[in-house]
Amino acid sequence: MKRREFLRDAALLVAAGGIAPTWAIAETNNDLLRGTLTMDASKKLATLPADYMGLSYESAQLANPEFFAASNKALIALFHELGARGVLRLGGGTSEFTAFTTEEIAGPAPFDVVGPDTSKNVKGDTPITLKSLQNLRGFLDATGWQCLYGLNLGRGSVSRAAEEASYVFQILGPRLIAFQLGNEPDAWRNRYRPATWTYEDYRKEWVTAREAVVARVPQAKFAGPDVSNKVPYVTGFAEDAKKYEPEVVMLTSHYYAMGPAGAKDVTMEKLLAPDPKLERDLKVIMEAARGAALPYRMDEGNSCWNGGQDGVSNTLASALWVVDVMLEFAVGGCAGMNLHGGGNGLYTPIAGSIAAGFERRPEFYGMLLAKEFVGASLIASTLVCDDADVKAYVASKNGRLMALVVNKTEKMVAMKVPINHAKSQWTLSGPAIDARSGVSLAHSAGNTLHGDELRTSPYSAVLVQE
Repeated sequence: MKRREFLRDAALLVAAGGIAPTWAIAETNNDLLRGTLTMDASKKLATLPADYMGLSYESAQLANPEFFAASNKALIALFHELGARGVLRLGGGTSEFTAFTTEEIAGPAPFDVVGPDTSKNVKGDTPITLKSLQNLRGFLDATGWQCLYGLNLGRGSVSRAAEEASYVFQILGPRLIAFQLGNEPDAWRNRYRPATWTYEDYRKEWVTAREAVVARVPQAKFAGPDVSNKVPYVTGFAEDAKKYEPEVVMLTSHYYAMGPAGAKDVTMEKLLAPDPKLERDLKVIMEAARGAALPYRMDEGNSCWNGGQDGVSNTLASALWVVDVMLEFAVGGCAGMNLHGGGNGLYTPIAGSIAAGFERRPEFYGMLLAKEFVGASLIASTLVCDDADVKAYVASKNGRLMALVVNKTEKMVAMKVPINHAKSQWTLSGPAIDARSGVSLAHSAGNTLHGDELRTSPYSAVLVQE
């Protein structure tokens, strides 16, 4: 049964003389998926740290010093909604087109906002000034967040990167987690470097840049390799990081579910389906991270690279994808995730500008639901369901069990869960799976279980807690 047929039949039932619960409508139409979620309480998988939540922005955004500033109260309030602590990562493609200067720039900023939709058009030595860094510190203090800071290594000089690092370290102080040397160096081949470019070549340049930064900032910390998708760069960096303990404090890489935008296979169905590549690559990355005794953070990613796909990256589908993928990474052992965005990009969680105001996009609500797991310990669980587009997770937080069902199908799901009585429920939903607006996260108190079953409407996610 299609989604529109489901809604049509529900409307006919209501018009015929009464309002029946949606789960009853589903059973009437033989449109109900059943499943069972069990847990092994003896196996704790991972605990989501306090700074698990994160956002990633283009470095060029710093060219407007009023954006990341204590005066930007509206943006600060939205960061607060996502968490009292979090990580702001600055990098992206424009980081290779930034030019730090100690001279203040006269006149207005070259632009108001930069996002994944505009980053490829922002070229040519975008200025980052001392005022940008000072205001960034004020923004971080106001939000309670910390920062991963990308330095220009792809096109910039090592000496300028080291100078910038010295000022960043001095100004950001304890808000700075680490520097990243270059953005997506695995993609420099045939762009900023020759066709023969390999990880070994990057390693040599990284060592040179690291020495220059440490000469200016002896206490500098580093994260990396901040690559787009080539796992051997991550495993190689993890092995080499052992030589630079305790300077290297984190492994990082990017993850986009699909792309590029505009390709024929970039569809809602693909976004909602399981990604075997993610499971395979994350396992390898986490093995490397544990071998190097380092945490791993997915520091830039989203639904579809090259800015996102209209009708996919900006819909309820993307919100469901977000909460699922954030917990999938957590189960694998990831220490945090930074969803890339900014400006008015299709997939950005927060859109807008100081002048026009800011708005929560669909992905923001997926992040809000995932935030409920911060501080929770995920528990090993087994899901039996006829549809692979149904996902479920179990966790314990403050001594209370939590169960989440993410229903990415057009059918109602009746899931047996290892909870007998729920005191709180969060429901992520929207008017339709392709809805660009009207997506919301609602919270309610009281038991909403049907016996030991959690009923989840088509294209929605429901979290219950004891």
